Amino acid sequence: MEFIVESDKADLLERPVSPEMVIFYLTQDTQRHPLLPELKSGGFRVIGKMSTQCCLSDPIVGELTVEASAVPICSIDMHLLRVESILLGEKIVTEQSLIQTTQIADGDVCRNMTLPIYVILPRLLTCPTVLAGPFSIEFKVAIVITFQSDVAKVHSKSDPTTPRLWLAMESLPLELVRTR
Repeated sequence: MEFIVESDKADLLERPVSPEMVIFYLTQDTQRHPLLPELKSGGFRVIGKMSTQCCLSDPIVGELTVEASAVPICSIDMHLLRVESILLGEKIVTEQSLIQTTQIADGDVCRNMTLPIYVILPRLLTCPTVLAGPFSIEFKVAIVITFQSDVAKVHSKSDPTTPRLWLAMESLPLELVRTR
């Protein structure tokens, strides 16, 4: 049986939480993994902004715009990731879990058109960001652009957070807070 416990403590933040908007860019030059030759030579540019601090009861909001892409886009997705860390001896052991995937766009999108980002957090899989000495629970958001490619069709689907030749990714930290 699953249940949710909420307390009415005085030390919770007062509403509203001012959203910290972060501007992000995805280009062939910002990628830290190998890309398909046609992506490297033809190039692409996606810009956007997104809130990186939000209340658990509020959605993650933002927007993105595909300014240019030489290769047609297959889809644009947003992955919500939980990052759990613990200090073990002198090493920090970290495990990253995919919580939710939300598709922002399907197919090759129009250039220079602003696409909204509006993602409701899964209540049972999220909690406020916790930094408690040797233990932490943090969250990240990964914007993933999948380009149309024959190479992608050959490979079976696997971990969507693993860099691939036909993917462009950008990860942003996300701070979740609880408010009254």
